[in-house]
Amino acid sequence: MTDTTMAAIAPASVNGVAIGAEAIREESLLYRDDADAIASARRALAIRELLRQRAVALGIADAGTELDDAVVDALIGREVSVPEPTESDCRRYYDGHPARFRRNEIVYASHILFAVTGGGALAALRHQAEQTLRRLLAEPEAFEATAREMSNCPSAGVGGSLGQLLRGDSVPEFERAVFDGEAIGLLPGLVRTRFGFHIVRVERRVPGEAVPFDEARAEIARFLGERVRHKAIQQYIAILAAQASIVGVALGEANGPLVQ
Repeated sequence: MTDTTMAAIAPASVNGVAIGAEAIREESLLYRDDADAIASARRALAIRELLRQRAVALGIADAGTELDDAVVDALIGREVSVPEPTESDCRRYYDGHPARFRRNEIVYASHILFAVTGGGALAALRHQAEQTLRRLLAEPEAFEATAREMSNCPSAGVGGSLGQLLRGDSVPEFERAVFDGEAIGLLPGLVRTRFGFHIVRVERRVPGEAVPFDEARAEIARFLGERVRHKAIQQYIAILAAQASIVGVALGEANGPLVQ
């Protein structure tokens, strides 16, 4: 990063504690794939500083202590109440998401991957993927040829075909896109995963069989518990932010690496 770019990174502060341009620059390297890496870095550092200050105020950490997972866990455990999901909560989720609770379900699918690379511009890559998807929605017969020409996956050599997929064969975002629905054909939206942007076509579905609620209950309870915890931590950070003097940072919904 050039000196000019460094000068353009304005510092921030939380309750008078400065977050310098160099710290923001270093943190931004972790968010190179974000649309605005600097803004993401500011939010992450501000959330970290908010939590550190609160931990010090409560005597959980000393003033000079770095914020680590143990301190965060102790702080959240003390300050955030996370209710356990009830039997009716689990049953309601099970009944509302039948596609997620099937075994031996098979999907035959193909994709075109626009891969995220370390030095690539995410916005430009997304734009390219969106343009390609629009063209294929108008000309679906061009899918295989386009996959061979443009996909960054080894499956490009076979027109993008992934063959048969079972649950657990792919990353969660891709799995949800192809399994949690009934659509056949080209999916109308891009699928974003850590690998990049995917244009996905579902060729065939083999329904499988339903998993009984009693077998799924523990998994559902874990999932709902994590979701409630995530939301509770977001709300907690929002309360801390509302009580703080924060300069140079837009926290928004207080999303950051500590609340993912």
